[in-house]
Amino acid sequence: MKGRVTLRAPRHSDEDELLALVRASRSLHRPWAHPPADRAAFRHYLRRNRQKTLEALLAIRREDGAIVGAFNLSQIFHGPFRNAYLGYWVGRPFSRQGYMAEGMQLLLRHAFETLKLHRVEANVQPGNRSSRELLRKAGFRRKGSLRATSRLAGAGATMNAGRSPSRTSDARPTHDGDACGRPASRLRRGWWAPVRVARESATR
Repeated sequence: MKGRVTLRAPRHSDEDELLALVRASRSLHRPWAHPPADRAAFRHYLRRNRQKTLEALLAIRREDGAIVGAFNLSQIFHGPFRNAYLGYWVGRPFSRQGYMAEGMQLLLRHAFETLKLHRVEANVQPGNRSSRELLRKAGFRRKGSLRATSRLAGAGATMNAGRSPSRTSDARPTHDGDACGRPASRLRRGWWAPVRVARESATR
């Protein structure tokens, strides 16, 4: 039986709908997430998605094709390490309805079965309880806290996800922004100390 959501890459025709959803969701996202909020940011988002180390996927509701939210796999490493960081956000009209939990399972299947990753890691704000719970239900396990804090615009960060309980984890700050896919230029004010969580492929 098909679920309520599917995943696909963002495209130019999504611009107006995605930006409208982000504008309607600002109070929900802040301070945790800063998805593309204007046309320039959206186009930068599309350009970045062409990189081999990043994969952005939109969560789409099957019944009407509405954009529910988004997932971002960043710092995708292949070779023996085969690791990535996952960020995500949901639109306010679709929050607390289980859409992102369904999308998370699709995302993890894609990460481990299609991309053949061994592990997906997350840096999640301790105060972001709903995201911590989503990660816990998806099988993430806490690996500790980052020793170094990071400057973050507005003082927040989103979370990331993985597949099976991980036994080794080395969370590192991203080079092109945070785990939510925000560019480094957005990482400035506000201090945060994210919790490290990770999942590994069951077939590793």
